[in-house]
Amino acid sequence: MTIKRFFPLRLAVVVWTTLTLWLCFAAAAPAHAETISVQRASLQVDNTGWSLDAHFDFDLNNSLAKAVNRSVPLYFTINFTLSRPRWYWFDEEPVNVSQSLRLSYQPLTNEYRVSSGGLQLRFASLAEALAVIKHITSWHVIDRNQVHPGETYDASVRMQLDIALMPKPFQIDAVNNRDWNLSSDWKKFTFTASERAK
Repeated sequence: MTIKRFFPLRLAVVVWTTLTLWLCFAAAAPAHAETISVQRASLQVDNTGWSLDAHFDFDLNNSLAKAVNRSVPLYFTINFTLSRPRWYWFDEEPVNVSQSLRLSYQPLTNEYRVSSGGLQLRFASLAEALAVIKHITSWHVIDRNQVHPGETYDASVRMQLDIALMPKPFQIDAVNNRDWNLSSDWKKFTFTASERAK
C-alpha cells in the first residue's frame, strides 16, 4: 500500500519540477518575435504645417531576410496620430495618417529597392536600403489649419511590418509565424502648435 502511494507522489513531484524548470527557462529565453524601437521623433515646421522626423532601430531576422532575398516584398507602415484631451467630450484627434514603405529585391539587377507612392530608391545592399527605412524625414503630417496655435497636443508614432499589404499567399503563412511579427510600441511626445507655421 505504501509503495502504491509512493509512485504517484514521486511522479507528481517529477512533473511539477519539470514544469517549473521549463517555465523558468521560457521566461529567461529571449522572445523570437523581433521588435522595432523608436529612437527619437520630433515635428519640424515646414511650408504648410509640420513634418515628422523619426528614427527607428531594428534588425531583420533570418526568415525576413531570406524572404526579401527571394523577391518577397516587405511593407513597413508608419502611423502618426495627434490628439488633444477634452474633459467635456471625446478626445480631439485632428490627425491620423499613415505611410507605407515597400522593400524589395530585384535579382536581375542585384539591387534592393525602397518605394513609397511614386518615389523609388535603389541600393546595392540590404543594409543601405534598411537605413533609409529606419530614418523617416520630412514627412508632412500636419496642416496648419488642423491645429490651434498655442494649444498642446499628444503626438504618437509607431512602425510595423504590415502583413496585410503582402501578397495573399504569404499573408496566410505570416499570420501564424512569429518570425513575421515586427512592430514598435507607440512613441508618445507632446507638441505645441506655434504661429511660425503660417
